[in-house]
Amino acid sequence: MPNHPVDAHVGSRLRMRRTLLGLSQQKLGEKLSLTFQQIQKYERGANRIGASRLFELSRILDVKPSFFFDEMPTGGTSQTPGIQEPTDEFEHEFLGKRETLELVRAYYKIDNLDVRKRVFDVIKALASDETDKDTSASAK
Repeated sequence: MPNHPVDAHVGSRLRMRRTLLGLSQQKLGEKLSLTFQQIQKYERGANRIGASRLFELSRILDVKPSFFFDEMPTGGTSQTPGIQEPTDEFEHEFLGKRETLELVRAYYKIDNLDVRKRVFDVIKALASDETDKDTSASAK
């Protein structure tokens, strides 16, 4: 049976929060008396997370249980199997990646607000420069 879209979404939110907190699958599993393989299955959406486990996860990860359902695409549960609304590719492609989560975590570890703002400005300038290169290359 394929993963249900809700289970996959809840799992991706679990992975995002766990990574932002710097918890390994092993450490989270230990807190829940589970193996890291079970955490992997939850994060992939291969196994459903029951209500009591979801409540336990929300306490460990310091989020409300509703966090796991935030930003869930609408209409995903009532549609015909195999037919889904288009999703925002940027959000799903980048926000769930480990690299993105580690970058955000490192960014917020910078205590000096002036330094953090300069880092942010540098990243924006680099991204703008790349966009300008892409635009000029496609105009040729």
